[in-house]
Amino acid sequence: MTADKNELLARLRIDREWRDEAQAPRRLWWLAIAGVGVAALAAAGYFLFVRGSVVRVSEVTALAPSALSSPTAVLQASGYVTAEREATVSSEIPGLLTQVFIQEGEHVRRGQILARLDDSSQLATLAQARAQWQAAQALLAQYRAQLAQARVDLGRDQALIGAHLVSEQVLENARTQVAVLGAQVLSQRRVVQVDRAGVEAAQVQEDYTVVRAPFSGVVVDKAAQMGEMISPIFGGGGFTQTGIATIVDMSSLEVDVDVNEAYIERVHPGQPAVAVLDAYPDWNIPAHVIAIVPTADKSKATVRVRVALDGKNPRILPQMGVRVSFLQSAPKRSASSLPAGTVWVPASAVVRRGGRSVVFAIEKSRARKHAVTPGLLRGDMRAVSGIADGASLVRSPPAQLRDGERVVIGSE
Repeated sequence: MTADKNELLARLRIDREWRDEAQAPRRLWWLAIAGVGVAALAAAGYFLFVRGSVVRVSEVTALAPSALSSPTAVLQASGYVTAEREATVSSEIPGLLTQVFIQEGEHVRRGQILARLDDSSQLATLAQARAQWQAAQALLAQYRAQLAQARVDLGRDQALIGAHLVSEQVLENARTQVAVLGAQVLSQRRVVQVDRAGVEAAQVQEDYTVVRAPFSGVVVDKAAQMGEMISPIFGGGGFTQTGIATIVDMSSLEVDVDVNEAYIERVHPGQPAVAVLDAYPDWNIPAHVIAIVPTADKSKATVRVRVALDGKNPRILPQMGVRVSFLQSAPKRSASSLPAGTVWVPASAVVRRGGRSVVFAIEKSRARKHAVTPGLLRGDMRAVSGIADGASLVRSPPAQLRDGERVVIGSE
């Protein structure tokens, strides 16, 4: 009886191998969840610590001592960016536009074809002129052959006159024929020259149907479309365009400013200046005075001053608003008092990190921390050493900006 009870209890026990097999799927499920969590943490760590977050900053440039310490502003004036070389391109003859090859914003080269006019009439005139020229050349060849034969006949008659085989009248007629044909050949040569000039004139008219760029530049305005009538002279009608496109030579951009006539004595040709575009208020562009236009605007009591931009940049566009500061040299000792290796930076670019003065340079879209030694403070500019002239810096580094963090240039 006892043996039977023990046998029954043994049957009620759970086999360990069967229990492990039953729990295996549950353990795999938990391992999968743990794996996904680890991968997510690794990805987050990569983006946070490896790639870094992106911080939007404003860019400034470190300036050499000579760029700021020597000149001081004596006058400011406002104006606009203009182009010394700007042309509205039109055809030299009236005609119908059949092709236009340009778009606004496109760069064109000198001599590049911009448009074509209907040239059917010009081609017909050119063909007629060439036919007349060829006919004149053929007639000239005929006269030359007749003249050559007349000269042969005259030579024969001169040989026979001594033998009294021909009369004097025959000899005189031969001489007259040679003279007449010589005159005809000379006259026909002039006709050939006239007809050739007619071909060249017709070719010029044909060339006028092709409109080319007068110089290299950028198309800033496209005024006509295919199918419109073009005329170089405005006739007062509402259906005829006088220009096809406006081209600007971007290398000839300068600034025109109006200076109050009461302060014009502070400006002189060759004077250094700094131009600041309204679109980029943090960008100082070196400039100098080209000329003072010798006339005044009595309605505004101003004098126009032409200012050249020393640095060319694709961000500078015609008709942009600009503010020009005319500079006057300061004593040389101001520049010489600065130690070697000193540059000027905006005071806001210098911040404290870890008890040290640092600036953040922008290198390959990342912020790189550089320790600097601050010096003289002049207005909103501070002299520092430890950074190279021309380096791109973060204007006002935010508190969360770290060394090596990715940055993008723009408004903070």
